[in-house]
Amino acid sequence: MKSKFLPLLFGLGFAAMPLSNYAQAEFQVVEAAPANPDNEPHPVHPVPHERQVLWNETEFYAFFHYGINTYTNKEWGYGDENPNLFAPTAVPNPKQWLEAAKSAGMKGGIAVVKHHDGFCLWPTATTTHNVTASSNANAQATNIPKDFAAAAKELDMKYGFYVSPWDRNSGYYGDGTNNYVEKLFIPQCKELAAYGSDQFEMWFDGANGGDGFYGGAQQHRKIDASTYYDIPNLRYEVHQMCPNCVMWGVGDEARWIGNEAGWAGETNWQTQNRGRGAGDNTEGAENGWIWLPGESDAKATTKGWFWHEGEGIHSAERLFQMYLETVGRNATLILNLPPDKSGSLPAATVNRMKELGNMLSSRFATDLAKTATVTVSSTRTAGEKRNYEATNINDDDKTTYWAAPDGTNSATITFEWNEAQTIRYVSMMEYIRLGQRVKSFTIETSEDGATWTKRGGDIKCTTIGYKRIIPLNGSTSNSYGDGYSAKYLRITINDSKACPTLHTVSIF
Repeated sequence: MKSKFLPLLFGLGFAAMPLSNYAQAEFQVVEAAPANPDNEPHPVHPVPHERQVLWNETEFYAFFHYGINTYTNKEWGYGDENPNLFAPTAVPNPKQWLEAAKSAGMKGGIAVVKHHDGFCLWPTATTTHNVTASSNANAQATNIPKDFAAAAKELDMKYGFYVSPWDRNSGYYGDGTNNYVEKLFIPQCKELAAYGSDQFEMWFDGANGGDGFYGGAQQHRKIDASTYYDIPNLRYEVHQMCPNCVMWGVGDEARWIGNEAGWAGETNWQTQNRGRGAGDNTEGAENGWIWLPGESDAKATTKGWFWHEGEGIHSAERLFQMYLETVGRNATLILNLPPDKSGSLPAATVNRMKELGNMLSSRFATDLAKTATVTVSSTRTAGEKRNYEATNINDDDKTTYWAAPDGTNSATITFEWNEAQTIRYVSMMEYIRLGQRVKSFTIETSEDGATWTKRGGDIKCTTIGYKRIIPLNGSTSNSYGDGYSAKYLRITINDSKACPTLHTVSIF
């Protein structure tokens, strides 16, 4: 039976609380929601952190798998390798790596500095299993994170490091204590963070346990990655030193796109769930509860992630296809370029990167949208310091954007030229700081403004997100072609989670 004395006792107890407790228990007055003088659209949650926006803007960057595996012809070392096996025939040259990446149009790179074998490519204080233990003179002169960071800054490129959470060398790993995380893993991440506060990504592989040396135990050890690495503390420690460093994979700020073949889903949401029913990583989750954008890792060469004798390199056309199917599908592309035993990239890799860079710059050389007259079916009312006019779409300013009024989930954007243009690609970018919105769109061309032809073949024209590139002939493997003559191009947004926003449309 409910006691009639309970309200009285509660009231007496509340009155008897110390004044300090009483102050904490007071009901707070909720102030009215702040005004919206610029009339900006309400965000569609979740939305990205600023570091995730900056990471997305990197778009295309290199992966450099280099380490003791380069000299043992392995992909995954066991952890018992003799450090003397790390024997570069010259001092490794990270600047040459990054110069090749830059020639391909890449904006940065990630250097592998510790793989699953636990061998560290810098003189770390956390383990003797590092470059200083090798008798090779070039190994003794190796400090990959130091030299890589310095080269990136000199070349004005973004940089970061791959440090494997799984360590098959360490006896601490998976030993039933928290020694590995406290004494090795987090200190290693902090050492790497100290090589530069402007790092854009720290890469944590998803391989987490199995057979290994483990300090001589020669055991099979498994851990629960969701709890073992103390991710909240790791994230805090890294962000204190590198505030704009996105923690990939285990760090839970960017996701593996789900394959290692250089493609993302044609439908690709930057939102995702975690745990049961998370969704397909190639597509994300339309109603995902966290912002977890996708990164596609792929190999430019024909064998493993590490360099192997006799490997070839994919054609520039194939690599361009990967670009269209990743960057062009709302993901980023991290393309692996493995240095050889000299610690430098082979000449074939360097030459292919120049060829790819020339292909990208020539095919996306002239943005025809900048010379077009743009009209839209509806425009949001301007605020005090911001407007949402159609001209924001082709003003070459990523901070301005077009937006439709509230309650308008569809719209048309039409480009018109004085004379017919030959066009092959359309690139669209949502203003993702307010969330990802577009669910369906159509692209059409016309020569007279009256008769329209749908373009894009059978490509799923669903999501846009940070960036979507549509080859108008519908092919990513043979995308350049002869192009189409058009005096008009029309984008129809058929459906959107809320009023659509676009900050840039480019036409090539």
